[in-house]
Amino acid sequence: MKTRLPLLGTALVLASSAVFAQSQGVSKDEIVIGSIQDLSGPIAGFGKQVRLGMMLRVDEVNEQGGVNGRKVKLLVEDSAYDPRRAVLAAQKLVNQDKIFAMVGHIGTAQNMAAMPVQFQKNVINFFPVTAAREMYEPFHKLKYSFAAPYFDQMKIAVPKLAKDKGAKKVCTMYQDDEFGLEVKRGAEEGLKSIGMTMAVETSYKRGATDFSSQMQKLASEQCDMVVLGTIIRETIGGIATAKRLGFNPTFIGSSAAYTDLIHKLGGPAMNGLYATMTVQNPYTDEASQPIRFWANKYKTKFNEDPTVFSVYGYNLVDTFLKAAGKAGPNLTTESFIKAMDTMKIPPDIFGSAEMTFSPTKRLGSNATRLSQLQENRWKVVSDYMQISQ
Repeated sequence: MKTRLPLLGTALVLASSAVFAQSQGVSKDEIVIGSIQDLSGPIAGFGKQVRLGMMLRVDEVNEQGGVNGRKVKLLVEDSAYDPRRAVLAAQKLVNQDKIFAMVGHIGTAQNMAAMPVQFQKNVINFFPVTAAREMYEPFHKLKYSFAAPYFDQMKIAVPKLAKDKGAKKVCTMYQDDEFGLEVKRGAEEGLKSIGMTMAVETSYKRGATDFSSQMQKLASEQCDMVVLGTIIRETIGGIATAKRLGFNPTFIGSSAAYTDLIHKLGGPAMNGLYATMTVQNPYTDEASQPIRFWANKYKTKFNEDPTVFSVYGYNLVDTFLKAAGKAGPNLTTESFIKAMDTMKIPPDIFGSAEMTFSPTKRLGSNATRLSQLQENRWKVVSDYMQISQ
């Protein structure tokens, strides 16, 4: 009889994946969570920062005794920003390490590739670090997203800035892929609401380094506002090229351009750029004492300045911990979902918007606000703006 008990247990697990999945990653004294980051690829800087932010919050909660008596164990795998490697990483975390939830996975294509692996084992995809609408659409009970999508960001912010600046001719330069198109589409939809259209558009292929022809076209068309569907290098290259041409429109980018790397790498030429954002970049000499304290705590622990991606990592773990705590001592996938679906997450020290979830709502908030680069640092210049969800 003794030798047959494990076989019986295995049979029961195989017979009911729901029972298996609900208990996966949770023991009497531990909750195991996983994350997939780019630690060696093109956005490894971001991936490392998200990971460190996550580690800081996990260390804090464990020093305080954990969640309902359980310590939190964080396992991180490297995708190198490759969807195929993301699948392998997800298979390891879900099937071998038996994580309870996937938390803060970075990248759109990477999440899209990994989610089927997770959902097969009832593992939640919690707060991926991407502003793609696919992170909450189509609806799936195991999806939870915190990032206002690029489309909504631009739909809200572009018409506001166009009106504020009295823009007569709004144009765009965008990356010719789904990211850039989402930025362009959102901006076009927003302009429609104030009776304007996108006057001129130009694009570039991913990986491009020369933006002379694009900026010459926009300059010759006398565009006075330019929507940038760009990330880091392209934002810097595009604006620097424009300045060399004596072309000085109002530039606005999405949250993909909201990073300290823009002014660190691009220098004073980047001043004046607007970008949509939510939480603010945590400077170590920030006027806000709570942010300053947090930023210096991070720097002391990791010997480097935090960034907005460090904040994303910290905040998404913090929200996970709140929901796990609310789920009570009997933490299962279903009890976690029930807790999340009644959550109201208030703004934090970094100024994030209030988030709410429900059994039919999987995006916490689509609110966005504007920052501008002034004197080589980001300054928040608008209140939150929101369209109904």
